[in-house]
Amino acid sequence: MAEDSYRIAVDIGGTFTDGVLEVAASGDVLLAKRLTTPGDPSIAVEQVVGDLLARHAGGGACTEVVHGTTLVTNAIIERKGARVGLLVTAGTGDVLEIGRELRYDLYDLDLELPEPLVPRDDIAEVAERMTATGEALRPLAPDALAAIDAWLDEAGIESLAVCLLHACVNPAHEQAIAAHLEARRPDLPLSLSSRVAAEVREYERMSTTVANAYVRPMAAAYVARLKDRLAGHGIEAPLRIMVSSGGFTSDASAAEVPIALLESGPAGGVRSAVNTARAVGLADLLTFDMGGTTAKACVAVDGEPEITYHFEAARVRRFAKGSGLPILNPSIDLIEIGAGGGSIARVNALGLLGVGPESAGAEPGPACYDQGGTAATVTDADLMLGYLDAGDFLGGRMTLAPEKARAAIRELGDALGLAALETAWGIHDVVNENMAGAARVHIAEKGLDPRRLAMVATGGAGPVHGVEVAAKLGITRVLFTIAAGVGSCLGFLASPARVDRSWSSLRPLDAVDWRELAEIAGGLEADIAAELASAGLTADGAEWTLGLEARYLGQGSTVLASLPYKGIDAETPAAMRAAFLARYEALFGGTIPDGVVQAVTWRLAAETPAAVRHFRLAAGDGGAAPRRREIYLPGRRDFAEVAVLDRNTLRPGEVLEGPLVLREDESTIVVARPGRIEVLENGTIAVDIAPPEGGDT
Repeated sequence: MAEDSYRIAVDIGGTFTDGVLEVAASGDVLLAKRLTTPGDPSIAVEQVVGDLLARHAGGGACTEVVHGTTLVTNAIIERKGARVGLLVTAGTGDVLEIGRELRYDLYDLDLELPEPLVPRDDIAEVAERMTATGEALRPLAPDALAAIDAWLDEAGIESLAVCLLHACVNPAHEQAIAAHLEARRPDLPLSLSSRVAAEVREYERMSTTVANAYVRPMAAAYVARLKDRLAGHGIEAPLRIMVSSGGFTSDASAAEVPIALLESGPAGGVRSAVNTARAVGLADLLTFDMGGTTAKACVAVDGEPEITYHFEAARVRRFAKGSGLPILNPSIDLIEIGAGGGSIARVNALGLLGVGPESAGAEPGPACYDQGGTAATVTDADLMLGYLDAGDFLGGRMTLAPEKARAAIRELGDALGLAALETAWGIHDVVNENMAGAARVHIAEKGLDPRRLAMVATGGAGPVHGVEVAAKLGITRVLFTIAAGVGSCLGFLASPARVDRSWSSLRPLDAVDWRELAEIAGGLEADIAAELASAGLTADGAEWTLGLEARYLGQGSTVLASLPYKGIDAETPAAMRAAFLARYEALFGGTIPDGVVQAVTWRLAAETPAAVRHFRLAAGDGGAAPRRREIYLPGRRDFAEVAVLDRNTLRPGEVLEGPLVLREDESTIVVARPGRIEVLENGTIAVDIAPPEGGDT
């Protein structure tokens, strides 16, 4: 990369769109933040890029744009995707309706299940059948292809999903259908299960493939529109898109498999937190990313977040596992733990104070934005408690209306029988308690003690709430990277490229033919290398991992074991068996004597090297004079005047004492309790929370 060149990262959130420009020669970063434009998110991206370029005084060319977006997630939640058609094997047309046949709440007589993204009338059955071992029990005949053509002539669909039985083992029939349709209907977007989710579990694979087809036309149009807007600024650099696994891929791959983008923004927040922790020598941490709409957490052990391959989207009941659409896609193991700054406070069904999941979003936004919103939100409460400065929000680019916030909170307080201040603190504390409780369960599920972890807080609202959430968890050290309010963007710039592929075949591990496995792995390896090449990268130097989801014969759930991948040989099955047994024993305290280990899904992944990145704010960012402001201190149950310092004027080695407030343009660090605040060498703020006095929390 030329010394006068630069890179840009942009993240679209539910409330704000963030941007960072990194100058290659100096490592300096410039920041920008705009309200998201829900009607066309690319507008806010263009505005943010324009702001960054206007601030960039140097010359040079842009070498890449790394982008993350909530577009896919929102389209599925809001049911604003394409009209999808689905082709399935004859006899399996009701799989999406049947689902798992499980109730996520046994005692709810009015249980609501997620509606499939494709109605039954838009599902067609194909006369073909593969066996579970990959033999063609019923070949795909020409008349079956003709029947597909006739159905498409009448269906009026906009995007087509193809999910045939056992295509994860042998995709030949799906590929034959794709070749037939691409020749006759080249403009019809196709999503093949063997490309999107080549794994066992028919319902989950079908749900994932349909979700991909549902958002594919919109995602492709958005990527094309975004590239045009970037070209309008003279940027012709490669556009790289963050994926849920914490890496990035090419814009072409993202347009083909947009379901991989479901958690792209939160994945950037995790990468930013991990990069910050590595830079200061911390390995075990809880990442906490709170924006305008949601808050998410992730546990990283030994400097690496765990990857999961099974999660849910668009839950009917936000925190109820099993109430959403199942998705088979590599993703950082995140948990949604609470609300965001725009989340609406209300009187719940029990007559108590509740917060979220509904959000005021960017339009109309919290009441204090003075854009038509009238409901009390977390941001309104934070403003009333003194944690935000009405005249210095977004570095003064946006003025808040305290009287609107007070009116909204007073109205809610009247309904609850509480004073306005009690209501404001209640909103803030309920949100913190909800997030701490959910994080505590998530950490326990990993077999960890939160008191052994450090926290890294990012997002626009993360630094406001991070110290209080950490205190509730017993975490004593909280880190805030520079520009924490746009942390996801810094994570994008610190992220590697990552590509995952999978192949399912259920058989005893001892019966696996290593030659067959080598042939299949070689094909997946070539496919991964091709996707890396589409992003302008090579597989040289990438870290390759071979994983296997396996179980004891007769069990339903699997355990993931992994090995470094350097090709397949006769020793691979035995080595993988040893890895599985070690992992199983670590999880459950022992293994099953004489148990038969069954291979379920093989996984191959390549990740380019990701060195620790060091960012610094460009000269001229920040510089506000110290002042004092009254904020609410929970230990005193009252307001007190504290110092308000500009974070960007602090120098490495400085040590301060809390309570205090550190302001920056994109966020505010609130330390509303005693503690030691140190500026580390790389500009990271470290808060060491003092033990509570008299049992106060």
